[in-house]
Amino acid sequence: MPIRGVPHKLTARRKREKNKYVIFEFYIDSTQRNVDQPQIMGLFARKTNRNPSSVPLFGVLLVVLLLTAIFLFEVDNLATQTKTIVGYNLKPTPWHEFPAKKFNNETKIARASKIIQCSYLSCGRSSNDPIPFANHNENCPTFFRWIHHDLQPWSETRISYGDLMEVKKFASFRVVIIRGKLYVEYYYDCVQSRAMFTIWGLLQLLKRYPGRIPDVDLMFDCMDKPLIQKDESAKPLPIFRYCTTPDHYDIPFPDWSFWGWSEINIAPWQEEFQSIKQGSQRQSWKKKKPYAYWKGNPDVLSPTREALLMCNDTKHWGALIMRQNWTQEQLDGFKQSKLSNQCNHRYKIYAEGYAWSVSLKYILSCGCVPLIINPKYDDFFSRGLFPKKDYLPISPDNICPSIKTAVEWGNAHPAKAEAIGKSVQDFMERLNIDRIYDYMYHLIVEYAKLLDFKPTRPLSALEECVESLYCFADGNQTRFLKRSATLPSQSPPCNLPQQANRQVDKLIEEKRKILNSTQLLM
Repeated sequence: MPIRGVPHKLTARRKREKNKYVIFEFYIDSTQRNVDQPQIMGLFARKTNRNPSSVPLFGVLLVVLLLTAIFLFEVDNLATQTKTIVGYNLKPTPWHEFPAKKFNNETKIARASKIIQCSYLSCGRSSNDPIPFANHNENCPTFFRWIHHDLQPWSETRISYGDLMEVKKFASFRVVIIRGKLYVEYYYDCVQSRAMFTIWGLLQLLKRYPGRIPDVDLMFDCMDKPLIQKDESAKPLPIFRYCTTPDHYDIPFPDWSFWGWSEINIAPWQEEFQSIKQGSQRQSWKKKKPYAYWKGNPDVLSPTREALLMCNDTKHWGALIMRQNWTQEQLDGFKQSKLSNQCNHRYKIYAEGYAWSVSLKYILSCGCVPLIINPKYDDFFSRGLFPKKDYLPISPDNICPSIKTAVEWGNAHPAKAEAIGKSVQDFMERLNIDRIYDYMYHLIVEYAKLLDFKPTRPLSALEECVESLYCFADGNQTRFLKRSATLPSQSPPCNLPQQANRQVDKLIEEKRKILNSTQLLM
């Protein structure tokens, strides 16, 4: 039956496509006066359910999902290309290989989120305004004059941007300071948390002397052995590290452990020294055991330490030699490795490891007579020590007999031996954290004077700040960082001694003669 207002041919279509036809009927005939109201309401409701506007909503959701996927891809891409202070996306140094760090306890998303947050979103604005000093400055220790000696190779030629780019292949990271902000460009990973605590020390220096650190650009290697050998035919290249030798250009800088060694539970220097000194006073000199003591890790590719193991005989050689198993110590909560409990002997032995060892400063702090197996390497302060005055030298070619000779001499001359131990402990006490920052300050200031270019931020360098390090640090590292945090100094840096390179050269030769001598008796 035809419907009013609808052509007969559409009526036939309705029979084949009833539902579709009703929609058309409403659309065409809704203006007809003879369409009754119930029909209109019913048709309206059915049209709303099929509203084509629901199709764009799906499209919007699809676009949102697509943009989210692109965003996550870009975030992941940025995170995988960002090199960080804790070793993300970094390989170990090729000149001193060690197992690459693993981050298996993190999901990929969590890792990317942490890298972006810590690397790009942690550092805000900070003040770099100088703070007036309330006190007068002191004179620096005499070994500060080595700063001039270390930088002497560039005193005339100065340091060019090309020099830095040439020495870059030997660096773990690059440090640039501009208007009190610190930027780091990472090249290779460092063992354990060396990079974190070294950068932390620089951040504390900026905090201690705000507005007084010059703009500077330097390369730093965080591994042990010096690399830039002195050669008359070779160009001197400047690189900072923790130690040097008289035959290398490498510039010594205070090592990371002055701010704590979290992996083996050694406290920041200001805490650790006081703890060691208190431990050394539990027994008088007469009650201390009358033989030499060494405890450490011999499994570090050190021929000296391997030879030292053969001297473990208190009756024959006058020495007690003990292995330090750091893996077991960590499991036991470091109960047997507390340094303040290792000052109960009259003599303590220092033996270099793979190269220089941070253990030297803790041995010198004990108040015992240091027996130093003639070292090849020097850190920044050990050059202030003189053999037979601040320690007894031990021949590396005849270790056990040399130890026996030194112990017998000390037991036969107890007053002189005790005086040596007390003198070197006083030397270390004067090397407080104030002097550490002062050495860093003067070294950077004098180095910056030699640059013949204006430091600028490298494109791939990341700004590092206290907040970014806290962001990257684990719970244990954070505790050590906070314990070693400093405040703006009330006193200016100590007075740097004048240049005395000829005197330093003469001192080097005098020490060389003594250390090469076979006569070890005082």
